[in-house]
Order: sequence, then C-alpha cells, then structure tokens
Amino acid sequence: MVGICSLFSTQFRVFCDSRPRSERDIHEGGSVMRAVKVVVACVVLLFADEACSIAANQQSTRPVQFSRPAQAARPAQASRPAQASRPAQPARRITRLFWQDRSDDSLKWSEVYSGEPWKLKPGVGVVSGFPKLDSEKQDLVQMEYSDGIVLVGVRDQDGGKIQSGWIAVDTGVRAVSHGNHFDWKYQQNPVVKQSVLNTEQGNPAHVNLYDGGFFIANDSKNGFTWISPADLLRPAKANVLPGRFFSGGGSHITMAAVGNAVCYSTWIDGGGPNRGRVDVVNLRKSPSSEPAYSLTLPTGVIHGATTNSGKVFFAPQDGVCWVEADLNVQKSADKVVVNHISLGTDEEGKEPLRTGAFVNHRNWVLFTTGQAETSSLCLLDAKSSAPKLVKVPIDVRDGLSLVTPEAVLAAGGKRYAFVFEDRSEGDVQEELNVIDLDPNGDRNFADATVVKTIGVGASRVEGHYGHHSISFDGDHKFGFISNPGDGTIWVLSLADLEVKGKLETGGTPGALIAVGAAEHHH
Repeated sequence: MVGICSLFSTQFRVFCDSRPRSERDIHEGGSVMRAVKVVVACVVLLFADEACSIAANQQSTRPVQFSRPAQAARPAQASRPAQASRPAQPARRITRLFWQDRSDDSLKWSEVYSGEPWKLKPGVGVVSGFPKLDSEKQDLVQMEYSDGIVLVGVRDQDGGKIQSGWIAVDTGVRAVSHGNHFDWKYQQNPVVKQSVLNTEQGNPAHVNLYDGGFFIANDSKNGFTWISPADLLRPAKANVLPGRFFSGGGSHITMAAVGNAVCYSTWIDGGGPNRGRVDVVNLRKSPSSEPAYSLTLPTGVIHGATTNSGKVFFAPQDGVCWVEADLNVQKSADKVVVNHISLGTDEEGKEPLRTGAFVNHRNWVLFTTGQAETSSLCLLDAKSSAPKLVKVPIDVRDGLSLVTPEAVLAAGGKRYAFVFEDRSEGDVQEELNVIDLDPNGDRNFADATVVKTIGVGASRVEGHYGHHSISFDGDHKFGFISNPGDGTIWVLSLADLEVKGKLETGGTPGALIAVGAAEHHH
C-alpha cells in the first residue's frame, strides 16, 4: 500500500515537472487528461495491492484443509410411501350422570366423555320407563344412590292426594372390586326397576341413605319406609310392596338411622304437644310397633338429622342438638341427655342461628349457617366426647345464601368441601366456595380454610328447588356441577380445581348424581 502511494507521488511529480510551465499552460487539456489516466491507474493498483494483503492475512490464520476425495454418487433410493396420520384418540367415558330436570319433572341421563372438548353422549334422554308426571302438581324431591340403584322421591301439591311415592332406577352400572380400587362396568342403559306412585304413600319430602338402605319419609302417614337396594333389584311381586313401613315422626319428617338397629324420626312442629319431638324407633321389631319412646329438644321446627360416630345430630330452630345413639333401644326419655350447641346470633334479626341439613365426612359433621357476614361452614368432630363448633367464615354478598355442603376425598388425597352461594332473585354472580378441610393432613379439620371461589352459572331457585348441585365420579377425579338457570352441567377437575368442560343439557338440570368412573383395563 505504501509502495503504491510513493510510486504514484513520484510519477505525478515527474510528469508535471518534465516540461516548461509555458508549454504546460499551452497544452493544459491534454496534460490534464494524461494526469487523470495516471491517477486512475494508481488507484487501481492501490485497491489491488490492498486486496492481496487482506487475502494473505486470512490465509495465514486459517488451518490447512485437505480436500476430500470425490465420493461416488449414491444410488437413487425409492421414495418411501407416505405414512398415514395417526387416528385421533377416542374420547374416554368418565361417568354416567343422572339429573332431575325441573322443566318437566323428569329424570334424565347421559354419559360424559373426556376430550377437546368434553362431551355428553349424543341423545340425552329420559330414563326408560320413567313415568310422566304433572309438572304443575307434582315434584321430584330428594334422591340417593346405593348399589346400582338411584331412588328418587315424588311429592304432590295436595298432601299426597294426587299421586306421590318413589321411583327406583337400575343405573346399569356395576362396581367390581379389584383390591384397592373398583372397576366400573357399564352393562346396560338405565331403566326404571320399580315404582310406587299412588295416594297411599304419604307425600314424601325426604329420602335419606343410611348403611346402604333407603329411608323414605311418609309425611302424612306419620312414618317412614325402609328399603334395601337388593329388594329393588329383584323382580317385583304382584301386590307386594318392597320395604317395611314404621311409625315415627310426623308432618315433615327427617330421619337418622343407626346401625340398622334404631331410627330417630322427627316432627317439624314449632308449637303444641309435638314441638321438638323426636320418636325413637326400634328397627328390629315388627313394623307395626309404635316408637319405643320419644324425646324432646329445647326448640322445635326440626329440619334435619344425621348420625356419626355413635351420636345423633338434629337441626332445630336454635343451633344444633345431639344425643348418644341408643343402639339397643333400652333407654327411656327421662334417661336421655340432650346436648345443645349454639351457632351464634343473627346480626340483624338478633335471632339464634340455625341450619337445615347435614352431611358427613369421616368423623366430622358438616353444615352451613348464617347470612351475609355471619355466613359460615360449620364442622363438628363427632368422635369427641363433647364436640366443639369449628366455623369457617364465608363472606357472602347480600342477595346470596349458602346451601348444604358436599364433601369428597379427591383422588390426589385432598379433602374438600364445596359450598354454593345461590340467589333467590336479582342478578348477583353466584359462586362455588372450595374449602380445604385438612390443609396439614392430620385429619383434624380445625384448620379448614377456603382455598378457591369459582363463579358458576345461574340457579333457578323456587322454594326448595332449583339450586346448584355437585356430584363426583367413582374415582373422585372430577366434580359435576349443575346450573339450573343455564341448562348446563360443568366438569370440574379435582386435581387443579379448574373447569374443564361445559356441557349443554337444555331444560333445568338440578339435583344430580354421578355413577361410575372411567373403565380400567387390566
């Protein structure tokens, strides 16, 4: 580069100084052209020299590479046939659902299939053989499931004078025990197995399940009927009604049966001689027998009863009462100690707080109480010699109220309670509260706490009817939520508490029961 510049400078001076100035002036045009040519030539030499220098430097820094011998050309390969795309995985059946449709007072069913999206089996329909009810005069009431049978009560609006009773449905699903789990077999479509609807059934409002047996309240007959699922699966006998009728309780009966030995049957009266009355019935004696004895609670309007860990709990007008179960039915009324647990006082009305129904989970009794800021999920340890009230506060907005909880031990080992906040009117967003019953896993629910609140679809509350409902598949992996006002059923994963699917049912789906789980193949 330096050499080129020196050469250019020298040659240009020689050129300019080789002639007298006067001659240069005379021949200016030609001299300039010659000078331009020299400059161009020098510039070309300059860039050539620079390019060579750069190339030399790059060669000096690269490793020496040896050329590869030429490879023989590969023989042409036959093209592979295009692979067929894998077929989509078939949707998996998760459970069979049964739900009451308030729009026509029918019992409908379908099956839920997982996938993207989740789906109901095509052709949602009424259970085969389900009788046509008069939706203006009759109502479906509580229903329970046991050993392949769903039993639902029927109540009319004229004290049982139109037609009341019960309907038993063979679900077509059977559980086969395999050690620590069940395999679920979907053997046939559901069908009505037996049904009793007439003017002699006492207009039941409540159907309860104790020790695998159905207890049906025959309100206007002041008694109840006890039926085992095995009796319902057998062929019906002409002129022979299944089950046994027992006298006990009255008006609007709730029941708590213990060990297939004794049943506590309540009266709802708020005054008079039957205020706070509970009849104690010996289930081992002839059904024609009168109650063994009757005990009296401090207050009346009893609207709920249950049993747990050898105790019997009642829901009267004030708080909760409990007694020790008399399994041998050997006591008398004056020997029974009635224990009372206060639930507190309503902030506005200054009335004592109460509840209306119970559910059980392990040795714990669960129920709800209160309104607005006094609303709570309540828990009692029935194994304790003196159960103490545990309250989980739930701040409920005006216009909403808590309903009876449901509890489950999820497949992942968590114990949850689910409590809906339903509205009777207005457009306040309704919600589902999820309570972790045992955060530290010690089976003591004293540390229970709300872990999630989920907005849900609309209810359609009319008196006792039209509330949300939740039920769980047989493996306790999913919850199924009915939204009566939306005509939908939602799928909730119990693993992450997220809604996985929203299923269109139409109508007004209310109380529902899930039967079975995904089939396992061994």
